[in-house]
Amino acid sequence: MENPSVKGLLEAGAHFGHHTSYWHPKMKRYIFAQRNGIHIIDLEQTVQMLMTACEFVRDVAARGQSVLFVGTKRQAQQVIEEEARRCEMFFVSQRWLGGMLTNFVNIQSRIDYLVRLEDRKDKGELELLSKKEGSKLEKKIDHLNNSLGGFKEMTSFPGVLFIADPLKDKIALAEARRVGIPIVAIADTNANPDLIDYPIPANDDAIKAIRLISGKIADAVIEGRGMYAAEQIEEAATVTVADSEEPIEMLRSYSFNPDES
Repeated sequence: MENPSVKGLLEAGAHFGHHTSYWHPKMKRYIFAQRNGIHIIDLEQTVQMLMTACEFVRDVAARGQSVLFVGTKRQAQQVIEEEARRCEMFFVSQRWLGGMLTNFVNIQSRIDYLVRLEDRKDKGELELLSKKEGSKLEKKIDHLNNSLGGFKEMTSFPGVLFIADPLKDKIALAEARRVGIPIVAIADTNANPDLIDYPIPANDDAIKAIRLISGKIADAVIEGRGMYAAEQIEEAATVTVADSEEPIEMLRSYSFNPDES
């Protein structure tokens, strides 16, 4: 995974914060200067904190745990979905469903309902219904996929949440904190970094900045998944060798006595 650079972040516009009147005092340590009434983020700190966040995400993926990408603001939706799909992880890009983490069982029941509907559709059962009823269920499937499709295969809590804008998706942030899931998030100058386990100081409104940072997180996931896969292969090979050697050891330990035949 290629390390991020100040130049790349600068070209993506990651250094532009919000207006100086719209900021969170706890972001002061990440602010480099003010220009024309706008806070300028210290990108050298951004590089270091992004690298730290990526290392954490990589380690999570290397343990076989999942990552949930969250970005429901207009600028982040497409990027979040694309990067999550690229690293084969889950995402929420349309609307965060209240209770998705704090009422996980109830959300899973809705996912089960969606899966059953899709199964009926695949079997052609919807075609046997009246046109009105079939159309109604088709729309239901589309609606559920719009809100659940990005994480319908997520059967357990993710190892970490990556949030593009913790203010826009404050419910996701609050639920993750409540159930103890670590949070990696872009922290613009109006955010409270103390609520984020791994804050990444950067502009959360510029699409290029969101794409660059989300891409680095996805790269970290891919690297971690590769490490996990390699470890699984190594463990499987070890078990296979052990199983193949066991009969040989049994034969070696057996002493043949001709008188017994």
